Amino acid sequence: MPRTIATNTTVDRDELTEFLRPRHHVILMTPRNDGGWQGSPVTAGVDSEGRIVIATYPERAKSNNVARHGKAAVVVLSEDFNGPWVQVEGDAELLTLPDAVEPLVEYFRSISGEHSDWDEYRQAMIDQGKALIRITPTRWSPVATGGFPARLA
Repeated sequence: MPRTIATNTTVDRDELTEFLRPRHHVILMTPRNDGGWQGSPVTAGVDSEGRIVIATYPERAKSNNVARHGKAAVVVLSEDFNGPWVQVEGDAELLTLPDAVEPLVEYFRSISGEHSDWDEYRQAMIDQGKALIRITPTRWSPVATGGFPARLA
């Protein structure tokens, strides 16, 4: 059986954004006060400015960590668990209501396209007290695939 060789492909910011857009399964990592990391599996999108966007609630640990530290990292996975992935680090901000409403609309569009009733969606976000985490990428790994090192080919 042929061995799959691991790859690492360096990408620029535009290539990173194009890699991120269709991938929505993400592990979000936020810094805790004790120096550790808090991890959360989340659904993410990419907004029109190339920022990674994640809907949340303001009382969640990830929200508090972002508000407190202004930093976050994500590991963006492919639908196929063995597919390519990338780690992205960046400056992060927490948007709360009412400022979060329109960015939450853009978040929905980036993942699911058009909603059948945007007024209903906006009201649901208000009723649920939603918030939005926005991460501006400042550093990222090469896009990677798993496998054996080339020396074992």
